Amino acid sequence: MNCRNSEAKIEEWLTHQIRELGGISYKFTSPGNPGVPDRIYILPGGIVWFVELKTEIGRLANIQKWQGKRIREHGCNYAVVKGMKEAQEFVRMVEEVMTHEIHTTCVSAVRHPEDA
Repeated sequence: MNCRNSEAKIEEWLTHQIRELGGISYKFTSPGNPGVPDRIYILPGGIVWFVELKTEIGRLANIQKWQGKRIREHGCNYAVVKGMKEAQEFVRMVEEVMTHEIHTTCVSAVRHPEDA
């Protein structure tokens, strides 16, 4: 995939990969709460990730940054995944975490809203 791929195509690919790992994928919408992440991924072992997806050139809106910060402040896993390369890195990180049964809220392979 190249930078012309849409966020929807990246989301579709990532969701397929999570399901292949035995995970569950929910499209996250919350009426009255703008800026919530695109997906909630629930993985074997009770690992849950809130994931905001963007294209390689996509940018987070301020409300999305705020929502991501709130989620992390509550001790939850949150990631911003920009483009296919980061989607692939996210899958590798998830596989690593599942393999080692490590639950983490801060993973260097994932972008935080301040970095976007």
